Amino acid sequence: MIRAQGVASASESARATRLAAVLACVLVLGGWSDGASARANDEPKQFRAGAATSNITPWLGVSINGGMSDRKATHIHDELHARCLVLDDGKTRLAFAVCDMCMVPREVMDEAKQLVHEELEKLAPKDRPLPIENILISATHTHEAPTAAGVFQSEPDPAYPKYLARKIADGIIRANNNLQPAKIGWGVGKEPTQVFNRRWFMKPGFKLDDPFGRGTDKVRMNPPGGSPELDRPAGPTDPDVSIISVQSKDGRPIAVLANYSLHYVGDSGPGAISADYFALFADRVQELLKADRLDPPFVGIMTNGTSGDINNINFRTPRERRPTYGQMTHVAHTVAGEAHRVLQAIEYRDWVPLDVRTAKLSLGVRLPTKDEIAKAEQIVARAKSENREMRGVEEIYARETVLISKYPPKIDAILQAMRIGDLAFTAIPCEVFVEIGLQLRKESPFNPTFTISLANGYNGYLPTPEHHELGGYETWRARSSYLEVDASPKITATLLELLGELRKAK
Repeated sequence: MIRAQGVASASESARATRLAAVLACVLVLGGWSDGASARANDEPKQFRAGAATSNITPWLGVSINGGMSDRKATHIHDELHARCLVLDDGKTRLAFAVCDMCMVPREVMDEAKQLVHEELEKLAPKDRPLPIENILISATHTHEAPTAAGVFQSEPDPAYPKYLARKIADGIIRANNNLQPAKIGWGVGKEPTQVFNRRWFMKPGFKLDDPFGRGTDKVRMNPPGGSPELDRPAGPTDPDVSIISVQSKDGRPIAVLANYSLHYVGDSGPGAISADYFALFADRVQELLKADRLDPPFVGIMTNGTSGDINNINFRTPRERRPTYGQMTHVAHTVAGEAHRVLQAIEYRDWVPLDVRTAKLSLGVRLPTKDEIAKAEQIVARAKSENREMRGVEEIYARETVLISKYPPKIDAILQAMRIGDLAFTAIPCEVFVEIGLQLRKESPFNPTFTISLANGYNGYLPTPEHHELGGYETWRARSSYLEVDASPKITATLLELLGELRKAK
């Protein structure tokens, strides 16, 4: 009896053991294991960052953007780069490529993004994806870079845009390859001495001409310096120097991404390719941080803020004469000094959430009338009959009128809002007026907030409706300024919606 009971107990014990094992497997496979859940919840969040540069310097002889007449590259003063940064919070991955270019058309940027997406899927199919909408590509707006977007009488070498897209993609992929555990911080400084509004009201009696003979302009862009006929600037400036800094866990600098609302400087030599003050800033920050010859190399990045009506000229006083590239160096070192001061006080986080929102906004195009096209065609034909390029603003804008007449009545503009912890920034494919950046910062639910211009495409200047009323160069219809008068309030409203979505998703 005792033995039989013992045998029965052993059998029941075995069955119980097998049942417990089966139940354990079911619970684990179903994701119900308390131990597994606890381990998953206890896993530390990891923030990673990687940076790299890709050389986008052209060959000699290419067209140079930035002037009313075309120029050809005869010298390389300093190499041009796509300066790239990739961030990863363990859930979301973001990528940035800031290019030493005047402007880059959307087609080139889209091709670069597609190449990145496809290449990373091949190279690391099991890695976290980098969606196309998580990539931001922008131009700095140096006026000494090869033409990628045709504006005025500068047209791209057909081979260069393809080359540019490939090299931008390479830079982002290399930055992704350099991902490592990191920490991140940000801060905002101020440097008001290098930014001036370039649109001016002039005193009564000053003649304001325009290319179309309308005589309706009320302001002048880049008026005569020190002129007694100056009245007052037509708008404000933005002195903020916004900084994002990324370091390795042991404090080695990985990258610094800055934002400043300065159009460009431009005191380069004739026919010379140069990245302007944007690259000199990056080099100076590297020097101040003692970050030279690191492995992987440190990457400094300066993005163009809302500088559509801002430049580096104080029109009230005569400009100090400096040697060629001297003003670029002065501006770069001044702004880098403020950036370095901010960097000393930054508090770094071991982890912050990343997020992005993207929108495609349909906007109208200011197309010329049939009469305007007919008149422009006559002006262009006259110049062509003399076998010469366009001379003077009437002829140059007549050619632009003919070209812009072939545009569709509406275009799509790509807008982005990105979040890094409590910091946010917006991206607009235009030369954005400073008033727009100031409004976005004021009404954003994030602090700090800044804007990157010339991002994800090129759709010309973006004045406010009030500035359209004032007229002036930035409003004159051309491939450099063609969006509808109400484009800026529509863009601003859309970006504020995207920022609101990012805040709600926190």
